[in-house]
Amino acid sequence: MDSQPETPPGRAPQRRADVPALTDADDDGAALPGTDVAAPTAGSAAVSPTRRRRLLGLLLGLAAGIFVVDQVTKYLAEARLVRGELVPVLGDALGLQLVYNPGAAFSFATGMTWVFTIVMVVVAVAVLRVARRLGSTAWAVALGMLLGGCLGNLYDRLFRDPGFAVGHVVDFISYNGWFVGNVADIAIVGAAVLVGYLALRGQEVDGSRTDDAARGSRGTGTVADG
Repeated sequence: MDSQPETPPGRAPQRRADVPALTDADDDGAALPGTDVAAPTAGSAAVSPTRRRRLLGLLLGLAAGIFVVDQVTKYLAEARLVRGELVPVLGDALGLQLVYNPGAAFSFATGMTWVFTIVMVVVAVAVLRVARRLGSTAWAVALGMLLGGCLGNLYDRLFRDPGFAVGHVVDFISYNGWFVGNVADIAIVGAAVLVGYLALRGQEVDGSRTDDAARGSRGTGTVADG
């Protein structure tokens, strides 16, 4: 049996050479000896449950706000505008014109309304799944805009004439006669622009940065925000 040497008074006990030290983690993010816990690696982000709940609340709150504004403006458009009649707002550049769109933007694929209904359902579900990894305020805003826009137009597809899942979307904002859209469309386009910007920056949904972006930030002394 091994004998343990007595520790002189006033001195800390020495660790045996054959026992590994229990450090927090190696520099490369290795797990603790005897545990499955790994330290965050470069570019990763640790998000507390409280912060994640707040970001999810921001996403859902923004989506709900966009949905309400979209539906209210559509109601007002139907109540106050004559179908097909253009009301100039900024000359020929911007106007109000009530139309019912069975297809996508620019009245594309008007005979495939059900396809767009399915697409919007898939997008909405995908946003909610991705939201479980939220760690970035900017991504919460982008996903909230996307979800709100999808739900606004999805409501029209599901519950407006001529029938369930094939309803026509209410559009009323005319852009120089080029196409007619609504508030939901604005939110979706804004979300797409913001997502593209975040992707170019290397900003991930969980708040981390891609390896190249993280190295660039360290090289310039900047810190990722959002």
